[in-house]
Amino acid sequence: MRSDDRIRLDWAPRTTPLIARGVAAAGAVARVLAHKLAALDDAALGALVAVANAEVIVVLGEASALPWVDGVSYLGRDDAAPDLLLPTAALPSVPPAVLQAAIRAMGVQVPVAVLAAPARLVPCGLARTIDRGRLVAWLEAA
Repeated sequence: MRSDDRIRLDWAPRTTPLIARGVAAAGAVARVLAHKLAALDDAALGALVAVANAEVIVVLGEASALPWVDGVSYLGRDDAAPDLLLPTAALPSVPPAVLQAAIRAMGVQVPVAVLAAPARLVPCGLARTIDRGRLVAWLEAA
């Protein structure tokens, strides 16, 4: 995202949380999440897909398959913006459909996770099944 492509978002509590379809973490919490993933058995790990870079990891899957870790952001889909993964308990100040249209207009590949803190967009179209060897390598590099 270019510096002139900014959308100002504030967040308010949702009256009804979204169903969790993903989990995101940055920094030290991302490492805790990755360790939790590495401890899963092969079947549980195989039920999830993820995308990661040096700063953030986003894991997608059914709510019951997602690891639960303190400090992460759980993400869900709002019917008004199905290409976005939004915080389950927070509603953006911009209507979700308008936010989705703005993100698409910026050329960001969807689906995309919209993280509130730290504020960032994480394209999730390249999410893949989690390979235990790559996960361990990511942990060693972090």
